[in-house]
Formats: sequence, structure tokens, C-alpha cells
Amino acid sequence: MSGTSREEVTLPDVPALPGLYRRALALAARRTMRRAPVALAVPAVQHRVDGVRVDLLALTRFQQLLGSAARDAVPSAYVHTLAFPVAMSVLVRPDFPLPLLGMVHLSNEVRQARRIDASEALDVVAWAEHLRPHAAGTQVDVVLEVRVGADLVWTGRSVYLARGVRLDTAGTGGRRDEERPAFTAPTPTGLWRLGADTGRRYAAVSGDWNPIHLSPLTAKALGMKTAIAHGMYLAARMVDQAVPAPSGPLHWRIDFATPVLLPGSVTTSFARAGDTGHRTDVVGWSAKRRHPHFTGWVRAE
Repeated sequence: MSGTSREEVTLPDVPALPGLYRRALALAARRTMRRAPVALAVPAVQHRVDGVRVDLLALTRFQQLLGSAARDAVPSAYVHTLAFPVAMSVLVRPDFPLPLLGMVHLSNEVRQARRIDASEALDVVAWAEHLRPHAAGTQVDVVLEVRVGADLVWTGRSVYLARGVRLDTAGTGGRRDEERPAFTAPTPTGLWRLGADTGRRYAAVSGDWNPIHLSPLTAKALGMKTAIAHGMYLAARMVDQAVPAPSGPLHWRIDFATPVLLPGSVTTSFARAGDTGHRTDVVGWSAKRRHPHFTGWVRAE
């Protein structure tokens, strides 16, 4: 955990995502009416929920959606799904400076120390940090830590972008991102075909009913051209395909470049890294438009 001193807020249980999205809508409406100035810092708080339990039926449905075998081990991306509402409860606080709705998911990096069994009780802590400028707005890191007893078993860091939100950068320590290099497609090894209902199907197993993923109508209401795939759905498929049944530590990262429009297809490349047999490098892109959707890697340690 970062050395920053934070007030800890203990929640009685994991909040339901639909209620959090309703809170985000209400907060956005109040901010529009008041036109209040944007704060220059994230709140110095962390939210905590202890004793989170895995619902075996929900876990099985998640595994089936990915096309993987049902196992008692919790997939690394599913840990994020369990813990994400705790992080969202930080993002919908009245003192959180960025609007949650329409926020763009830029990247995830996860370190998992060991296999996590579905029977284990999980203690989850979440906070936000490192508010900084981006060429298209303002970005922030959202950190999740998951413990079993005293053992830190899973740590995730997600980066989000609030487009069009400009902050005075004095004192933030941030800097603008550099332009990405030109994309050169690697040798393809597979193709993911995603139906128009992909966002709704993933929402049903993850609880993430963000309107930008559900239908063209709800996505357009938030400024998108049409519905787009969940970033964590793409991440879950990437990790599951790279290491189908991990038994030990896992380290992975995914960086999102352009949204995957639904319906659509993603050409993929899964390749063993040259320096080690334990790392798989992954690229997903649009063969039609010749632009990348995401890059990433998965290392079984």
C-alpha cells in the first residue's frame, strides 16, 4: 500500500453496481446544475469490505461465458469483478473529482501471489490516487488489494480517463501521454467474434451494467457511437486463453487503445515472449480498420 495516510471507511457488504450507477447519474445531474469547480485531488480515503464470498453459480456462469472449464480456482479477472464495486464506491463519492459515467478504461495491471480458491473469504480494500493530466483530459489510478487473512493475494491497478475534464496541473506531478507509435499488426493466431449481445451477457455475469456496453441507444446517450465491449471482458479472455488453468502466481497487464464496437470481431495474436517460456504477449486488433484494440501480456510465475 502507498505510504499516503488515508481514512478507512468500512462498508457492511459489497455494494450493488446498479445502485452505484444510479448514484453516479444523480451526482452528474447535481454537478451540471451547480457547475461547481472541479477539485484538484482525489479524496484521501480507502473503502473496505471484509469477508467477501464467491457465489459458485455466478463463478460457473463467468467461466462458461469465457468458454473455459468450471474450476474451484477463481480466475484472476474474476477477482477484479468481485472487488470492482468496492472501487466504484470510491468513484461515486461526492468528493471524487471526476465524473464516473463515460469514463474511459485505459489499462489494468494485476499481480496475483497464488491460486485463490472459491471457498476462501476475501478482504477487499480500494482507493484512488495519482490524479494527472492526459492529452484528452484527466486520468487517475484506482487500486484494489485483496487479502485472505493477513496474506496479500491479489493487487490490481486500473487507469481511467475522464475525457474533456481539464485540471490545473500544478502539484499533480502528472504529464501528458506521448503519442503512440504507428501500429504494425503481428502474425494473427486467432479471431474473436463478438455478438451485439456481448456487453449484456458479460454484464449478466459480472454485474457491470454500464450503459455504454449494453445497446446502441444507451451508449449513444453517453456520447459513444454504439455499444462497446467491456475492457475486463477482453482482459478476462486474454488471461484465460494465455494461461488456461494457472496453479500459481500470475502477473498480467492489458492496455486499451481503441474500443471494440459491438457487434464486431477482434483479430488476436498470442505469442511466447522470446526471453522466457512463461510469458505470453498478446495483441488484439481490427483487421478491417487496421488499428489496435489492445496490447498485453500474461506471465505465469
